[in-house]
Amino acid sequence: MVYGQSGTGKSTSLRNFQYEDVSVINVSGKPLPFRRKLPTANTDEYKRIMASLPKITTPSIVIDDATYLMVNAFMRNAKVSGYQKYTDMAYDFNNLIEAALKLPDDKIVYFIGHSNQADDGREQFKTIGKMLDNYVTLEGKFTIVLKTVVKDGQYYFSTQNNGQDTVKSPMGMFEEALIPNDLKMVDDTIREYYGMTKEDDDVQTN
Repeated sequence: MVYGQSGTGKSTSLRNFQYEDVSVINVSGKPLPFRRKLPTANTDEYKRIMASLPKITTPSIVIDDATYLMVNAFMRNAKVSGYQKYTDMAYDFNNLIEAALKLPDDKIVYFIGHSNQADDGREQFKTIGKMLDNYVTLEGKFTIVLKTVVKDGQYYFSTQNNGQDTVKSPMGMFEEALIPNDLKMVDDTIREYYGMTKEDDDVQTN
């Protein structure tokens, strides 16, 4: 998982992937903020995304911006009263994560989204409503959670929890608390750390 405020380098972090490295599920349909072409599917439909995941041949998959899966679903049902729509949104998003976990062990799936400040002051991945926050702690389903940071005009990923966010990474994976916002470098680091090959047992969601 990678989260952060708009304009802090989330989508730009894909800039160093080669065409054969990654497939992008572009939820909002906006152009990528760099000139390099990457295989991209524009959709915000859960069923289409989940059906496509097992067919993707690139080793890494990026869902950008995953927050808008919930936002767009909410807007489509904005005039529907009651709490069922929130239950449906939680159910659909959780099912997408579960679908990612069922992929072959040489796949890494990145969920990129916006950040939000919770009632207790913590910064976390943004959802719609409190159903997911209260009953499905999204970050708990991810091994690695990175946050975008802009400091002195430079763009970074935070790799360590500061006590007021949900950032986490495995011990020894990243030597620095702030690393360049380069998702390809992160991808290489994850694969090296876990020795990820087709013989490994577990797919990672990040």
